Amino acid sequence: MRLLRDQMIRLRDGIHLATDIYLPTDSAGPWPVVIERTPYNKSSPSRSEKQLDTQHISREAMAARFTAQGFVAIFQDCRGRYASEGIFTKYTSEGEDGFDTLAWIVEQPWCNGRIGSMGLSYAAHTQLAMACLHPPGLKSMVLDSGGFANAFQCGIRQGGAFELKQATWAWRQAKESPAAIANPEIREALEQEDIHQWFARMPWQAGHSPIRHVPEYETYLLEQWAQGTFSDYWRKPGIYAEGHYDNLPDIPVLFMSSWYDAYVSSTLANYRAFSRHNRSTQHLIMGPWLHGDRNISHSGDAEFGVAANFDGNVARTWLDCRLDWFERSLKDQSRESAVTALVQVFLMGGGDGSKDQHGRLQHGGRWLESSQWPLPGSQSLSLYLNDQRQLSTDQPSAKASSLSYRADPDHPVPTIGGALTSGAPVFVGGAFDQRERADFFGTQGNDEPLAERDDVLSFQTLPLTEDMIVAGPLSIELWVESDGLDTDFTAKLVDVYPDGYAMNITDGIVRCRYRDSWEKPQLLIPGQRVKVVIEPFATCNLFKRGHRVRLDIASSNFPHFDVNPNSGEAEGKALHRRIATNTVHMCADFASRLVLTTLPPEALADLGRQATDSD
Repeated sequence: MRLLRDQMIRLRDGIHLATDIYLPTDSAGPWPVVIERTPYNKSSPSRSEKQLDTQHISREAMAARFTAQGFVAIFQDCRGRYASEGIFTKYTSEGEDGFDTLAWIVEQPWCNGRIGSMGLSYAAHTQLAMACLHPPGLKSMVLDSGGFANAFQCGIRQGGAFELKQATWAWRQAKESPAAIANPEIREALEQEDIHQWFARMPWQAGHSPIRHVPEYETYLLEQWAQGTFSDYWRKPGIYAEGHYDNLPDIPVLFMSSWYDAYVSSTLANYRAFSRHNRSTQHLIMGPWLHGDRNISHSGDAEFGVAANFDGNVARTWLDCRLDWFERSLKDQSRESAVTALVQVFLMGGGDGSKDQHGRLQHGGRWLESSQWPLPGSQSLSLYLNDQRQLSTDQPSAKASSLSYRADPDHPVPTIGGALTSGAPVFVGGAFDQRERADFFGTQGNDEPLAERDDVLSFQTLPLTEDMIVAGPLSIELWVESDGLDTDFTAKLVDVYPDGYAMNITDGIVRCRYRDSWEKPQLLIPGQRVKVVIEPFATCNLFKRGHRVRLDIASSNFPHFDVNPNSGEAEGKALHRRIATNTVHMCADFASRLVLTTLPPEALADLGRQATDSD
């Protein structure tokens, strides 16, 4: 192959983006092109390229595989990152920058006019951002654990709350900013900041944050934090594909995510939209992993078994899977169109619950295949909350019933895992026994169950008499009141083993001021009952016979989300935090319930592994 290094592609505003172009030399062009646009250094190996055999594939090795199969391989630094010009403002310029890059590529003599894109996380966000603008030449995508359907609801905010992974990401990536690279004193100043201490002193303000040494990073972060209402700020193509679904190109897309990834709801929403609007084949793969860790068979302390690894189960390797995908979608379209739409999801659960040599819970699981998601045969199941702290299919009685707790923003309920990423070094995602472990930020460190905290209401079923498969979306409808002007309610679905091990499955949050409208927030009237709906990420888990289904209700999940001060103050600017007394009602007229999507166990017989083109 022949490398054209650091080609500076000019954009509409005169900024140039550094681009490495690898051309085949053993065949005559023009050729189809595969591009990845990344903020993480186009010259360094991507964290997504770690194979099961422990090999970490370099950009050059990837390019060699692509060029050997007759593709041009392109890797580009995003605006304001590494060798590219301009100022980096997270997410907002990726649509136009991607469009202009593809417009330049299709004019080159070595391009045959057909372009595919790929990439993990931010490099998936860059793809969908440009797809919303219908760029020239885009014929196929591989969206791996990213691509914003609506960043206001997944990726930057959720349920009105701010995702604090944005804060840890900004602090870490500021160290790789042009300013920090050019000035060792700036990088050293960032390194010297105690990020854990800063998390204990939130909210941050301009000039009073660990990122103040690189002002443009601090500015965009604080703006995201302050933008609590769904306004035009959130309707930009780079972070709001929902507003551009009608303009999507009719192209095949491979969607990949995992149940403990931060982009579950975005991935599923995008898959639905492309399937609904387009005739082209759409593929969906959902594993049990953490963000992009497709060849690590455990998430947190839960081990899903060797079947969970991508390599050798879903395809020979992830790189082979993409090469095959682009062969079909960029070269042999007749072969691509003949492939049946395929959904491959990992059903977690079924293990014996023993501990392996690493101390991980053997939760187990298996791959399922279908032509649709949610899976065929799915049913809705309502489990009602009662004042005996039970979940039951029984309708609540007419008798007034409620439970209350005090939500103290100075002592929030700590985050113990979950579907999140980029929290290092403060917090981590995955499945864990829900206890106040000393190695988790913000806990009491006494190893006591979270369910026994005074500010957590825990409801659970009786031990199950038969397996229950929860596979699909879920929601929690709560009738609540508070003596605060605003407060949050959180919900966590938990798989409780017979020995008491409480494994978090999925969780969600809602900020009460947005209970009726994301555009027009309304503060609470103390003592007035209102209905709120929490929508955790969808999941796919088998609750074994003898286990319990548990639902934990609280008013914080920190540091996954910012803490509501309960005072009604502007978001990200609270000065007067206060304790709120929050109440959940559970009677016939104000029935609070958990609504699950379930699958009859007998339906699994029709969802077994079948041979596919990618095997």
